Amino acid sequence: MIKNRVVVGLSGGVDSSVAAYLLKEEGYEVIGLFMKNWHDDSVTISKECPWLDDSNDAMLVAQQLNIPFHVIDLSKEYKTRIVDYMIGEYARGRTPNPDIVCNREIKFDLFQFIAKKLGAEYLATGHYARKLETGVEAGKKYHLLAGKDLNKDQSYFLCQLNQDQLASAIFPIGELQKSEVRSLAKKAKLSTANKKDSQGLCFIGKVHLPDFLKQRLSAKKGRVIEIPREAPIYKVEDKKNESHSPYSYTADMGIEIGQHEGAHFYTIGQRRGLDIGGFSKPLFVIATDITNNIIYTGMGDDHPGLFRSSLFVRASDVHWLVNDIGLQNTKSLKLRARFRYRQPLEPCTIYKHEEGLIIQFEQPQRGIATGQFVVWYDGDELIGSGVIDL
Repeated sequence: MIKNRVVVGLSGGVDSSVAAYLLKEEGYEVIGLFMKNWHDDSVTISKECPWLDDSNDAMLVAQQLNIPFHVIDLSKEYKTRIVDYMIGEYARGRTPNPDIVCNREIKFDLFQFIAKKLGAEYLATGHYARKLETGVEAGKKYHLLAGKDLNKDQSYFLCQLNQDQLASAIFPIGELQKSEVRSLAKKAKLSTANKKDSQGLCFIGKVHLPDFLKQRLSAKKGRVIEIPREAPIYKVEDKKNESHSPYSYTADMGIEIGQHEGAHFYTIGQRRGLDIGGFSKPLFVIATDITNNIIYTGMGDDHPGLFRSSLFVRASDVHWLVNDIGLQNTKSLKLRARFRYRQPLEPCTIYKHEEGLIIQFEQPQRGIATGQFVVWYDGDELIGSGVIDL
């Protein structure tokens, strides 16, 4: 491998464009690579972010920077590793995060392998995140830090990376504010300088998720039950630890107010898509029962059923980014955590349990759902993550 050769994942956006620009300015031998991960445009809102336009934008930036440019088709692998995972999770009544899995399985795995095949020692992306190296030679450790722009910090999406993946990763814009990135793009006269940020799935584009799911999961009519605020909350018997047991409801605790097309199409905290009117406050999903195909709803965004104080992560789903950081010498850690992108970091205590970890928040949290990734930080360092299993 050539030590100063770096492959940049050019997505066609301004962030990766500036990442490539900065690396070239620093003297790296830069190669631009665009991943095509999707062939089905039937569920893509094409006017906003079609993959073909992104590919052309990435190519134009490569031409402006006078760097080699390649397009690689990973759609087969993307379907197997990301789309099938996402559909499988929704079918089980869980809430997946395909972007996190895409970074772990595609960008910093297959894509990183391709970069090495091209003789590059490093893979760079346009993530707002930072990397810190400690130690020397064989004892070197790689730490993932939040991006300097806390409004754009994307360390959450990188929470499943391992030491080998971090070792060859470069995040050129991690020290910058978004405004500085835009300014640099304009200064360099990059064609993507004024392009809007994409809000779509990883390297697919903006997808209309309900249509996407309905094409792949069968509709099945079921009952919508409204749970009154004062209804008692039944806690499922749980041998692991009652403090993190999932809350559940039974149909006789509320009243039937309508029907839905499949409990697997809904997630905790969801408001849109219920299409049920006549209430003084908006309705929100507070629980789903996939086995019996029932959706439980609560009236108002402060309904008690929307809130949880703790969550559980099974041992098999716990991931520490640095091996020697964890709960080896203590039973608990006071940290901060989030389970959604851009959610403010919330003070919490992580307790070691024989079957995993219990995360206890200082304040009840709204909309925690199974399948989501919870991420915990020590200061601005992301030290671990896991898949929520209420």
